[in-house]
Amino acid sequence: MALRVFVRGALRGCSLRLPVSRFSHEARPRPGGEELSRLLLDDLAPSRRSAPGLELLFGVSPCSLALRAARRRVARLLLQAGRAGLHGERAELLRVAEARGIPVLWPRRRKLDALCHHQVHQGVCMEVSPLRAQPWTEAQEASPGDDSQRLWLVLEGIQDPRNLGAVLRSAHFLGVDKVITSRRHSCPLTPVVSKASAGAVEVMDVYSADDLAGFLQTKGRQGWLVAGTVGCPGPEIPESPNIPITSCLEFLWEQPTLLVLGNEGSGLSREVQASCQLLLTILPRRQLPAGLESLNVSVAAGILLHAICSQRKEFAA
Repeated sequence: MALRVFVRGALRGCSLRLPVSRFSHEARPRPGGEELSRLLLDDLAPSRRSAPGLELLFGVSPCSLALRAARRRVARLLLQAGRAGLHGERAELLRVAEARGIPVLWPRRRKLDALCHHQVHQGVCMEVSPLRAQPWTEAQEASPGDDSQRLWLVLEGIQDPRNLGAVLRSAHFLGVDKVITSRRHSCPLTPVVSKASAGAVEVMDVYSADDLAGFLQTKGRQGWLVAGTVGCPGPEIPESPNIPITSCLEFLWEQPTLLVLGNEGSGLSREVQASCQLLLTILPRRQLPAGLESLNVSVAAGILLHAICSQRKEFAA
């Protein structure tokens, strides 16, 4: 008996891994282990395996707007099983999918969670073709025309998909006419971007430009005001003798305008900033400690866009 206790204690502290028989594995399965181990083999395998070139869109609003806009090819709709009936937008999604002959599957929540990498899917996913920014060509629009209150949003190097989605949501809500992004060092229009935008990216025209500085210079020659953005002037952001800095609350929207926002960390590049005719800033309302001198780019975008768009003649207060 003493020997048996000694051996058992020695094995408890040993790192040696003993082989486990098939009988013992089947007799004591891990909770959920069998189902999760079959996940890549069943008909709900990730789209990379089952349908190359597709991605998984998730969330009620992104899926609903993508289905209405019909810009993407929809391979199948996934609705969470086990719910006590479908209502509202989910029921409408099912109706539209069935009317278009789109296959509908009913996975359980654990499978949807795994497919979405535990993003908030709200019980709705769709396998769809990717959405990409359209390459900008000058032939698409050469001059601002007669409308003095036109506003385009230009984004340089926005890399966080949630920031990009939030910016696009504000831009769509506040009435921005077009969105132009830099092709290099910018986040693509991923499903995370769509979810963060509440599906706004599914119905917006988003373009990309190879040479953002050249694009801005061309627009400046065509009569557009190119307004960049910077943090509050201080030791790190001195006043520029060539480009005036103005509070967004003092800006008067009197001509077609391009509002240019920069990267989350570094802001506008030197080339892009040098292409601006004016720099807008958001002034703080208190003394700020080091590290809090600036705003998140999506928050700043909302404030700047509202300050400009509230001057629109038909804007409803």
